[in-house]
Amino acid sequence: MRIAIVGAGIGGLSTAVGLQRAGAQVTVFERAAEVRAGGSGLSVFANGLRALESLGLGPQFAAITDKQAESFAAGQRRPDGRWIAQIPSDSVGELRIVDRADLHRILLDALDEGTVRTNAFVTSTSIDGAVTIGSETEADSEADALERFDLVIGADGLNSQVRDTVEPGIGPRYSGYSCWRGITERPVDLDGAAGETVGRGLRFGIAPLKDGRVYWFAVANMPKDASFADDKAAVRDLFSGWHAPIAELVDATPSARIQRTPISDLAAPLSTYHRGRVVLLGDAAHAMTPNLGQGGGQALEDAATLSALLAPVIATVANSADDAAEVDSQLRRYDRLRRTRSQSIAAKSRALGAVFQIRSPLLSGLRDAVFTAVPSRFTAAQAASVQRWEPPGR
Repeated sequence: MRIAIVGAGIGGLSTAVGLQRAGAQVTVFERAAEVRAGGSGLSVFANGLRALESLGLGPQFAAITDKQAESFAAGQRRPDGRWIAQIPSDSVGELRIVDRADLHRILLDALDEGTVRTNAFVTSTSIDGAVTIGSETEADSEADALERFDLVIGADGLNSQVRDTVEPGIGPRYSGYSCWRGITERPVDLDGAAGETVGRGLRFGIAPLKDGRVYWFAVANMPKDASFADDKAAVRDLFSGWHAPIAELVDATPSARIQRTPISDLAAPLSTYHRGRVVLLGDAAHAMTPNLGQGGGQALEDAATLSALLAPVIATVANSADDAAEVDSQLRRYDRLRRTRSQSIAAKSRALGAVFQIRSPLLSGLRDAVFTAVPSRFTAAQAASVQRWEPPGR
């Protein structure tokens, strides 16, 4: 079975690993000149770990992370450092924080040489499995090449072009806030506390990496097209006076490794994740705000689900009518399994972000009071409902 995957992000690469190990001939098309992850971290909860294990990547992932994040106090704090609410430690069991660059490395190492084709810009796809590939380094459209596959997987992110083949006209929607992300270049003592600090239209998150370095993010309400002469200075100024070690974390991060991204999700939920021989996963299917830390986890669930469902038919596909019907049946099952769950999590994440980014003094005070009053067992149950997942067939 010949499979094209458009996009070499976490979702695309993990799906390539699963399908290649199942026996498919996989080609990943990446428009960039090289596969790079960017300088940020990723939270992987229990559901993401189950997905990685299903893909056969459990040991490799364990080698680049550890359990220390589970031992940290977590929840929401005020800018002065007082806790608004703490999350019960058993509600974030098996949490791992990973440098995205390390995760990309183990995914690429698990693939056969030549699987990923860089500088390959997919200009169009069709429901019969046709893919038109060009190069962004070539202006001549006649250089485009047409290839045909048994299946095309759109893993090309928030601004997915493949998504228009499945359901045209649905694009990104800006949330009203943007996020700076960074990783310190040296270890920083967190004094046993991580999680998020919430202010008025501002938020700062802290997550420890295995080697003592710290992944952090800073969120602020702003227009989508806002610009800053110096992003590091902007973060330092916005969060001036907030509790330790926030200032130290920013100072310990090179300016070049601080990246700002407008936070967006899909303007509307898709009515289907597949059409014909084209299927979507990750942000292409259900781009969500990062407020639940589930963007990467949901992409990994997609990859593990699609790999598990297609594995039994990959080796037998011979383009007969029966084979085509079986592939279509598994894609419909993938859609049923993934759409409701991922879209529900996306909606919860957007709602939570709106609450966290409240600017009004009155409403932000009310928010903090509500968070303080909510019983910890309720918080634990909500977290568990998001993280509880097993791949199909178990």
